[in-house]
Amino acid sequence: MSGNVKQNSTGAQPVKGAVAVVTGGSAGLGRALVSALADDSWTVVTDARHRDPLDDLIDSHPNRLIGVVGDVGDAEHRAALAIEVRRLGRLDLLVHNASALGPVPLRPLRELGSDQLTAVWATNVVAPFALTQLLLEPLLASDGVLLSMSSDAAVEHYEGWGGYGASKAALEHLTLTFGTESPITAYAVDPGDMRTAMHQDAFLGEDISDRPLPETVVPKLLALLAARPPSGRYRAADIVAAPKRVS
Repeated sequence: MSGNVKQNSTGAQPVKGAVAVVTGGSAGLGRALVSALADDSWTVVTDARHRDPLDDLIDSHPNRLIGVVGDVGDAEHRAALAIEVRRLGRLDLLVHNASALGPVPLRPLRELGSDQLTAVWATNVVAPFALTQLLLEPLLASDGVLLSMSSDAAVEHYEGWGGYGASKAALEHLTLTFGTESPITAYAVDPGDMRTAMHQDAFLGEDISDRPLPETVVPKLLALLAARPPSGRYRAADIVAAPKRVS
């Protein structure tokens, strides 16, 4: 362990094979995606605000993962992620997965404080924008992919979801504009409802066991990356997952 970084055995030197950065990797969809990439021989740099769940994830794939403890909204933390990319020597995939829901219970816009809206946008818009700027050069050098996890709330209007939805709409716009302004493949993906802690926070006291687990979305994301269609907005439900290889 060095500072806030927990490295695998390849973390201090250039590696062979694909490299990804996935923010918010200690839980939910982020954790499921990080684990799947590691299983597929990717080296993944990921982060979380709390050390214990991140260490648990890194220990599950000790030769493939590098964990950096911190908040993606903090500039020094983003710089630490960029340092790890430089050490690895390449970047093939940048996934903006870390997200903030905002104050719960969810409330209508008339009751949302400007400071609360600012906090949501700091995590969901400003942080991924700034991290993309930091990592754009190595991503371009590897002909990589920029992937931002969005929401149907970015294009639909639900009571109580205004601040979060507006932030996701902005994230989509920034992501796809990066794809327009540079020779990079950029995707904004709506994963659909999932059985995650954040989704449970949005539906306090309700049973969300009918929602699919985030692990069911990962094959769709991997299929998107494998097919590499043109940049754009995609719904996970519309992506045909690649069939599993039979050994």
